[in-house]
Amino acid sequence: MPRTQNKDNFIDKTFTVMADLIVKMMPINDKAKRAYVYYRDGLSAQNAGDYAEALENYEESLKLEESPFDRSETLKNIAIIYMSNGDEDLALETYQKSLDQNSNQPSCLKNMGLIYEKRGRTAQEEGLQDEADRLFDQAAEVWTQAVRLYPGGYLDIENWLKTTGRSNIDVYF
Repeated sequence: MPRTQNKDNFIDKTFTVMADLIVKMMPINDKAKRAYVYYRDGLSAQNAGDYAEALENYEESLKLEESPFDRSETLKNIAIIYMSNGDEDLALETYQKSLDQNSNQPSCLKNMGLIYEKRGRTAQEEGLQDEADRLFDQAAEVWTQAVRLYPGGYLDIENWLKTTGRSNIDVYF
């Protein structure tokens, strides 16, 4: 049963009815409206932890959605699910697809950096320092881009860049 038909409480039911009314009145074509409904249902399923349903809805949304900005948001959410499920390679690939649609996505870059930094720490723990340095450099590269897009938004990342010596002086300007 679609998530929009399975609402348990009054607030959820009210929100769904209101959202459906707003979507129906939006001055966009029916294909874009259907894409939005799938996206909204995917987001609802994702928030409820039902990743399989979320992925199904996001895939349907991508089949219909033509806006690069909206496609990018959908792809970003798909990547978050892959990352949550531990499929880091697929997450990285999907974050890149999201950035290909809309390069102004600092959160995609931040999450990519998290994967590279984690992999770097693992390599370091295994005594593979060259591999660790390569992965830390990849993290620094994407995190530098994220900080440039969202200055002051990722203070922990800015601190990591500074403390590891991987910060460029012009990152913050």
